[in-house]
Amino acid sequence: MLPLCSSSSMAANPSLTLPTNSFLTLLHPPPSSRNTSSSSSSSLSSTSFNSQFLGLKLSHSSISITPSPLSSSSRKGAFVFAKVSKGSKPPGFTLKDQDGKTVSLSKYKGKPVVVYFYPADETPGCTKQACAFRDSYEKFKKAGAEVVGISGDDTASHKAFAKKYKLPYTLLSDEGNKVRKEWGVPGDFFGSLPGRETYVIDKNGVVQLVYNNQFQPEKHIDETLKLLQSL
Repeated sequence: MLPLCSSSSMAANPSLTLPTNSFLTLLHPPPSSRNTSSSSSSSLSSTSFNSQFLGLKLSHSSISITPSPLSSSSRKGAFVFAKVSKGSKPPGFTLKDQDGKTVSLSKYKGKPVVVYFYPADETPGCTKQACAFRDSYEKFKKAGAEVVGISGDDTASHKAFAKKYKLPYTLLSDEGNKVRKEWGVPGDFFGSLPGRETYVIDKNGVVQLVYNNQFQPEKHIDETLKLLQSL
């Protein structure tokens, strides 16, 4: 019997606290419309909220945000877009799986592969997503596709995660998030949280789908299966 992935089974998971300095500095209004007599900084009152999807606790205690004008060159680099897009061939990688074995993307050449990046093992949203891939794994196999999950967790964490939830597919350790950065996976919460993005790569190594949805992890499975069944 497969372990349940309900929110109650994950209630004991520790929460992550994000650093207050991880939020972007707000842009200063143009000089012509700025009231120079007003204070150049503003404070956010102490707030705290929980996400049932992510398993994160975000706490901000008197966060001081000091507006600072950005140069035109800085503004150009303020937004990061995914480097890997539909129709492109993604950069190759070689990472270790949950058993410590080396796995390369080239291993899957000649067959479709679903590569999904997720924030972290054992958080509610990521566990729901992992279990949803597990529950639909036979459908992926029927479509001739392999499933590969990637996060920044180490191999020991992946091994425990896969064992606990009986995950039948490969989990790769991208410590330092090197591959995530090379693929240009966008982050969430102003880059404070690693993004949740799924890629479907066809047998020729070409990306046919890029799907990003942090808050509905199970939707990744629906969208990827829909695409695979149409290939």
